[in-house]
Amino acid sequence: MTFKLMKLASQSQLSSWLPSIHPQVWIFAIGRFFSEVGTGCTLFYAPIFFVNQVGLSATSVGVALGSASISGIVGRIVGGSLADSAHWGRRRTLLLATAISASGSLVLATTNNFTILVIGSLISGLGIGFYWPAAEAVVADASEIDNRRETFAIARLADNLGLAIGIVLAGFLIAIIGSYRWLFVIDAISFMVFFGVVYVGISETEQQQIGEAEKTEHFASWMAVLSDRRFLVYIAVNIFFTIYISQIHSTLPLYFKNFVIKSTTEGFAQTTISVLFAWHLVFAIICQLPVTSLLKRCSHTLALTVSAILWAIGFGLIWVSGTAPSHNLVWVILALGVFAVAIVSYTPSAASLVTELAPENQRGVYFSINALCWAVGSFIGHPLGGWALDQPQIITNSYWLCFILSVAIAVVILQYLNRIFADSKPHSTPQ
Repeated sequence: MTFKLMKLASQSQLSSWLPSIHPQVWIFAIGRFFSEVGTGCTLFYAPIFFVNQVGLSATSVGVALGSASISGIVGRIVGGSLADSAHWGRRRTLLLATAISASGSLVLATTNNFTILVIGSLISGLGIGFYWPAAEAVVADASEIDNRRETFAIARLADNLGLAIGIVLAGFLIAIIGSYRWLFVIDAISFMVFFGVVYVGISETEQQQIGEAEKTEHFASWMAVLSDRRFLVYIAVNIFFTIYISQIHSTLPLYFKNFVIKSTTEGFAQTTISVLFAWHLVFAIICQLPVTSLLKRCSHTLALTVSAILWAIGFGLIWVSGTAPSHNLVWVILALGVFAVAIVSYTPSAASLVTELAPENQRGVYFSINALCWAVGSFIGHPLGGWALDQPQIITNSYWLCFILSVAIAVVILQYLNRIFADSKPHSTPQ
């Protein structure tokens, strides 16, 4: 009897953490998982490969990777409108995005100079641009207000799980074959698997099965979004978060490899970096649902404020890891753990906030502008990080302290946004 009661209690607790999620979200999460396995193979190793093996400078690599934001802006603008179009829709936009991304990965696999790197980055950026507005709209359409944060958390959980496996797989493959180029081929294959999952398992959402006469004209739709004061203030602060995340993807791997000293005069080995970022993602996976459940009681602005403070703590720990005379690995482990909680605090709340601000037939455009923040964040963050890594170490180390100061600005904007919500009508205030 005691065992049965414990089993029932465990099932009850699990069901409270995993509310009723639309089946399409689970199918989509499976596709995202496979795609992120390939992305994990290249995301953290690309800067190391292009700098240490292809022979490009950190600044040029930062500029090249940042160029993906240029095509990404075009992709996000067009992709958002296509996702809202009754004649095109979310599904076709996702299929187009995965096909473009696969071709971009194959170009990057052949990179041996700056020009090819830029071309590959531009193609990849275009694919990512088409992907995000439609992807977020699919999850938003399949969510209900009572389980919206958990629904987005499931999608992010699939992303992080795939990234973690991809990072470990990449470290294993590099140790065996010693070639980074095959990682980009694997990335291309993973996008084609995602293409197959979307083609077979994803159908257009109910909101998209409406007549064109009921649709808002694209130009008018964009004008309506750009006049939404609450959304624009959110966009301003969201750019800060995307710049922070860009540092994890491009700057930190090279910083750990070339600047943070493990025991001698050398930085961390590739295998150590692989384990570190795998730890970062595994900890994010462990924390995703509990943190989402905990912050569900908070307003979106408070959840984002918590995330911002955690980013400041994490950057402080990175600064310590580069300046401390010993135990550098411990400080890095702590920093990546804090960053993991910062990200899982940010992503579900940010996506839920956009969903609640956007009319159903304009979600593609709202998420398009939201995704533009990621393009802007990468456009600023990648070259900025590359520039910092090419400077004397005292400047490179101080770089992280500047991010701590920037968090104060982000928190001020969030408090202003919270005041706007408080002044709004109760039925339009996101909770």
